[in-house]
Amino acid sequence: MADTLAPVVRTTTRLPLLDVLRGAAVLGTLMTNVWIFASPGSEWSVLQGGLGAPDPIADPSAANIAETVFRFLADGKFLALLTVLFGVGLAIQFDSAARRGEPWPGRYPKRAAFLFVEGTVHFVLVFAWDVLMGYAVTALLVAWLLTRSERVRRVAMWTAGGVHLALVALVTLALMSASDTSPEGPDGPDPAAVELYAHGGYGAQIAFRLQNIGALRIEPVFSFGLLVFLFLLGVRLHRAGAFTATAEGRRIRNRLAAWGLGLGLPLNAAATLGGEDFFVLGRYGAAPLLALGYIGLIGIALDRLWIPRAATRALGSVGRTALSCYVAQNLLCMLLCYGIGLGLADRPAGSGPWWVMGLWAGVSLVLAAGSWLWLRRFDRGPLEALQHAVLSPRRRSPA
Repeated sequence: MADTLAPVVRTTTRLPLLDVLRGAAVLGTLMTNVWIFASPGSEWSVLQGGLGAPDPIADPSAANIAETVFRFLADGKFLALLTVLFGVGLAIQFDSAARRGEPWPGRYPKRAAFLFVEGTVHFVLVFAWDVLMGYAVTALLVAWLLTRSERVRRVAMWTAGGVHLALVALVTLALMSASDTSPEGPDGPDPAAVELYAHGGYGAQIAFRLQNIGALRIEPVFSFGLLVFLFLLGVRLHRAGAFTATAEGRRIRNRLAAWGLGLGLPLNAAATLGGEDFFVLGRYGAAPLLALGYIGLIGIALDRLWIPRAATRALGSVGRTALSCYVAQNLLCMLLCYGIGLGLADRPAGSGPWWVMGLWAGVSLVLAAGSWLWLRRFDRGPLEALQHAVLSPRRRSPA
């Protein structure tokens, strides 16, 4: 057990890479979620065929090409990136506990429980496709696996990945078979859901989420194997030094970029061009590979100072307040798009994708500026500070 509990000690200076990657992952998930907020039926449209991407081959207009590229770069990739980084964070906490001589998992189950509560509140009050609840459950399993041997973790990682890929293959085959028997495809979003999010009250939207909690929470259940795989992959990358300012770290980042982009781009392009039948294969199969390429590419860009300092500072600020920014971006989009707020999703009907991409850019700028200004005065984001206050052990004053 000694080799499983001993952390990988590194004395080299850490790049700002992790904060920048977290910032990119948070804003990147919004690149996908913004289409949910802007679509008729919103959260329910994900399950009702209301998020169908355009066909740039059948209609190669500028709007269709721009929307296709925008979605292609984001869908599933930044969610996978965020998941890998959550595994990295878990490994860092494990190493910190070991350096302090504290038992593991120690207080971590309380931290995971708090994250689950945060995710539940977020799901009920803000956004149905929350990721925090799934992360909390996965983190408990991976936290226990960190106390096992490297061999046990390796077997768990590849078993989870293999089961997940088998499930993705089965679902993809089922979708292809359904298309062969029903070529007309889905009928579109439910009119009742469209009316609810365009004109319904806030209480009615909360009730709708609770009434359909099983369907709206299906993603973390379906992708649980992928979550475990990516968490453990994040642990391995951290311990290999992939995020350090060393020659070995740069070598790993170069390899991630080469393999992730070299294989991920053509595989994701093939899934995208394959149409809706290959949506699951693309989002949950090919996208994580390209996410690894993003890690390498962003790392190389930072190594070589290709990213302007202002952009690095902005992404780093979002990354340091990742939890707060993740919730805030969904809250802002809810107030801007739903009928309980400005109702933008109903007003620009037929106006094309430009306003949706503009909405993403506007919210991203607000988050970048807001997080930077907040961190000028405070050490943590609002939700991070709340979590710290609740979970930090209270030190007893001397008698």
